[in-house]
Amino acid sequence: MRMASVQFRARRAAEPAKPEPEHEKEPEQVEEPAAHVPPAHHPGHHNYDHMKNKFMNEIGHLPLPMWAVGAIVVVVLVLVGCCTFCLFKKCFGQKKKTKKVRERKAGRRRKADNEGGGEGGDKEEGDKKEGEGEEKEQEKLGKLEFSLDYNFTDAQLIVGILQAQDLAAMDMGGTSDPYVKVYLLPDKKKKHETKVQRKNLCPVFNETFIFKIPYTELGGKILVLQVFDFDRFSKHDVIGEIKIPMNSVDLGQPMQCWRDLENSEKEEAEKLGDVCISLRYVPTAGKLTINIMEAKNLKKMDVGGLSDPFVKIVLQHNGKRIKKKKTTVKKNTLNPYFNESFSFEIPFEQIQKVQVVITVYDYDKLGSNDAIGKTFMGYGATGVGLKHWSEMLANPRRPVAQWHVLCPEEEVDAALKVPPR
Repeated sequence: MRMASVQFRARRAAEPAKPEPEHEKEPEQVEEPAAHVPPAHHPGHHNYDHMKNKFMNEIGHLPLPMWAVGAIVVVVLVLVGCCTFCLFKKCFGQKKKTKKVRERKAGRRRKADNEGGGEGGDKEEGDKKEGEGEEKEQEKLGKLEFSLDYNFTDAQLIVGILQAQDLAAMDMGGTSDPYVKVYLLPDKKKKHETKVQRKNLCPVFNETFIFKIPYTELGGKILVLQVFDFDRFSKHDVIGEIKIPMNSVDLGQPMQCWRDLENSEKEEAEKLGDVCISLRYVPTAGKLTINIMEAKNLKKMDVGGLSDPFVKIVLQHNGKRIKKKKTTVKKNTLNPYFNESFSFEIPFEQIQKVQVVITVYDYDKLGSNDAIGKTFMGYGATGVGLKHWSEMLANPRRPVAQWHVLCPEEEVDAALKVPPR
């Protein structure tokens, strides 16, 4: 028993000595992490540095050099800036325009409210005047300088077309091809026109025209000066006009003045009639045969409501008349039947440069013959005239017939003067 208790004591005495190294190690384990803890940093700054390093690494791996990357960035920024500027300008311009429209409408409403309900007629007149004023401000058609004189000895009215300024642009390119038409109302029988001034908004004409008319009849006439924009492929557009009642003009001495152009009243195109023509060309013989077959719905030229029509054919080459022929006169009819043929010798090498001008006249025993209408085919022609001429050349030795609409003489003359484009 003594031996057992002695051993037990000896074991207990030896046990407290074992945990001592554990106590020594514990402070070392606690101090070690404290010594290596890095200083605290803001998480946002850490993310920015990380993304920057990543972006630079990506750029470094690109196959392009740095100057090319910089150029691409600059171009992209410029394009974005331009798009932004255009969008801003468009939106700003629309707002500005709508604001002006609202101000105009508001002004009209205020004026109508001030005039009161019992003055309905005055309101309408006021609105009309305002509308006319706005139209005049918006539509500046230009102005025309002209001169007037009367020769009492020879009973002649002398009209001079001098020049025009600031004409309205009628073509897509921002220009016009102006010419001036001069005639007297109400008869419109004698019409003159100036030469076409190509692509000119301030043309100089310096042309003079004479109307033979007794002074006693002049007071009931109205002189019309119409400025047109010439168009080869469609109807000529009216730029503006000036109307001068001759009873308001003192012709005792010559006058020269400027006048603003006004809007021309829209008139329906006057129907002059149609003429049926047959063409036949034989290249080997160099022979052109023109058959004037018939005409229909011609304009009434005589007092009795009829006409005495005949047809004149003029062959031109390079603007010069080579030959001219005419049909017989058909009395008192608006639908004459001619069926008359005329032959012309034209070599094959010249056929492409030839013009055939057809004019239908009203025969007058006492005075000069009045032109009812006109058309032409061949070099420089358009529309039906060009089509008919092309079909004739495509079908040699075969007659090709075609109806042609008659046009005013001055329009065809102007088309003949202008060189083809």
